[in-house]
Amino acid sequence: MFLYSFYWVVLMALNKIRLDRFISQKLNISRGDVRLMLAQKRICVDDLLASNIEQIINDFSVVKFDNKIMQNNKPCYLMLHKPVGVVSATKDQQHKTVIDLLKASGLVSLETCESLHIVGRLDLNTSGLILLTNDSRWSHYLTSPENKVIKKYRVTLANQLSTDYIQAFKQGMYFSYEDITTKPALLEIVSDNVADVYLTEGRYHQIKRMFGRFRNPVVKLHRIAIGNLSLCNDLTVGASRLLTNEELAKIKE
Repeated sequence: MFLYSFYWVVLMALNKIRLDRFISQKLNISRGDVRLMLAQKRICVDDLLASNIEQIINDFSVVKFDNKIMQNNKPCYLMLHKPVGVVSATKDQQHKTVIDLLKASGLVSLETCESLHIVGRLDLNTSGLILLTNDSRWSHYLTSPENKVIKKYRVTLANQLSTDYIQAFKQGMYFSYEDITTKPALLEIVSDNVADVYLTEGRYHQIKRMFGRFRNPVVKLHRIAIGNLSLCNDLTVGASRLLTNEELAKIKE
């Protein structure tokens, strides 16, 4: 029983599901009825007749029943220039969300908006690059610690920086509350009180807490890039656009 449950947890985490389960849920029928439909050649997956009830499909498999479309989702990938004061959430009772901005833009349909999730959140007072998608495999790749995708932030501080910061960030910092040590991070001093920070992780208020070790408050925090994908200079605050095929390839390089 445990192995069966674990099997389904893994499949659902990747947004994959058995064909018979999908049809059964969609049509509210038994899996025995689905088996009969397959035998009658009434179900197609990606324009091919389906015959195996154990066939695995995903969010972007095209499924037809009696030549009527049951699922025909298209993958969507976009960037948004998040303003300060907007939350990285799909719904919020108090603040405007990035999904609210996207809906107002009309860039994609309301149905597509509802299917999107955020790839790497930013807190309320942080601005910059937000990625959204309905492709969980893509977002998993970008957020998985094993892949070490680098996020770049421009940080403005209240006080002057020194070279001591560089070594401290490189070594990692221990936080006793969670009993964790941050992974090595690269810090480049841009000017007296501005630095670029490169992280491969994203712990709670990590950058602010790391600078807090030097009693140097963060005045402004802005995400510039995720992997090799940078926020467009001509993308105004609050605006969004679809990613190009070249950008989708570039971000994984």
